[in-house]
Amino acid sequence: MDTQAEGHATDGAGGTTLAVSNEMVRIYKEQFGRGPTRVRTSFAGADVVTVVLEQTLTPAERNLKRMGEHQRLRDVRTFFQYSSVKEFCEPVERITGRKVRGFVSGLDTRTDIAIETFILYPEGEDGPSRIELDDVP
Repeated sequence: MDTQAEGHATDGAGGTTLAVSNEMVRIYKEQFGRGPTRVRTSFAGADVVTVVLEQTLTPAERNLKRMGEHQRLRDVRTFFQYSSVKEFCEPVERITGRKVRGFVSGLDTRTDIAIETFILYPEGEDGPSRIELDDVP
């Protein structure tokens, strides 16, 4: 399956956003066994990176969708997303050179569109990485 990876930015960050798109494709393939058919990454302001991924559902997840088990599907996918915070945040931190302050993951089960949002610390500000916060009870 070919994946169309795109990076969009109005601030000259096209190389950064394309690199994030490619990493998200890799992560989805590793974590779920299936990559998206299309992925677009963009900056939403100076400190927010948003990745939109289309057609990410696995065959088992598509079965849940057909059964009308949308909430169960969202619960399962969300559980896996948040159990993999390090895998999602590390490449964003490496590519942007900034720590991820917050990570938000979502899925529209009816349209098979997922979104991964990374809130970065502002330029020049430092704090604990979202990755480190998973070690804190």
